[in-house]
Amino acid sequence: MNIAELLSVANAIVARQKGVLAADESNPTIKKRFDSIQTESTEESRRRYREILFTAEGIERYIGGVILFDETLRQSTQEGIPFPTLLSSRGIIPGIKVDKGAKALALCAGDKVTEGLDGLRERLEAYRQLGAQFAKWRAVIDINATDIPSAFGIRANAHALARYAALCQEVGLVPIVEPEVLMDGAHDIERCEAVTAQALEAVFAELDAHHVLFEGMLLKPNMVISGKQCPRQAGVQAVAEATLRCLRRYVPAAVPGIVFLSGGQSAEDATDHLNAMNAMNAMGPQPWQFSFSYGRALQAPVLDAWQGQESNAAAAQKALLTRCHLNGLARDGQYSRAMEGH
Repeated sequence: MNIAELLSVANAIVARQKGVLAADESNPTIKKRFDSIQTESTEESRRRYREILFTAEGIERYIGGVILFDETLRQSTQEGIPFPTLLSSRGIIPGIKVDKGAKALALCAGDKVTEGLDGLRERLEAYRQLGAQFAKWRAVIDINATDIPSAFGIRANAHALARYAALCQEVGLVPIVEPEVLMDGAHDIERCEAVTAQALEAVFAELDAHHVLFEGMLLKPNMVISGKQCPRQAGVQAVAEATLRCLRRYVPAAVPGIVFLSGGQSAEDATDHLNAMNAMNAMGPQPWQFSFSYGRALQAPVLDAWQGQESNAAAAQKALLTRCHLNGLARDGQYSRAMEGH
């Protein structure tokens, strides 16, 4: 484990005003995105779409890292430049999604656990040879009104996240650790905070037990937010306060950066919540960089502009740069809704 390299990469990803573009959708997931704009999902259409994202002028001012899917890591521009090489040449660090998705946890009805540990050491070594410098693993934690998630379900996912993170650091990749408490369902913000607290406490206990270097990793958590079906939706300030309270209690100060997932929020809500957390002073200075690792919250406006048409590529790139810029402002607590559309 090269400690100096891990620290350098982790801090570069969350440098001032920068965050992460999550472009790691699996083929079935990106097919759903393409279906929404009546565009066929083929290897070439996926390649071209990602090329539009990665070649957008100016995004390197706001994007410190890009998470790629296995297929995308191996693809190139029309000129034959491998995507990892292209990103690195722009000062953007390439990363890779390495989990195999969440499946039902055996004999634990309602809980899920993420698979992909088998053969992971060898895959990580191969990805590093292909140019990846960090990796991501997502754990899925659902909520219902009573008994989901179970304590064992949380523990199983925390253990898998820690094993993944240790393997990453062993081969010299910065792990992004993603315990996502889903915002689906009718739970209120208090229930989300309680489950998020349980998840973070378990995850960091397992990371510590596995000798993971906190300074050489990044955390990608959900924001503490009301479920989509909850009739009482918490406001922006309440989300910021609950999220900060939870993080301060359970996340070690040694972790250099927290890159929030958007989790199905609108692009505007995700930026608003990030801004509120960076603007808050009442709870004192935070030990971490508060940044973003957004997929849909960066890409939804891009897809709307692109519509699968080559003639719309420039408009799509402009839409991406706009959202990157607004989230860069939110990194400093300088964003406002009034900026939308300008």
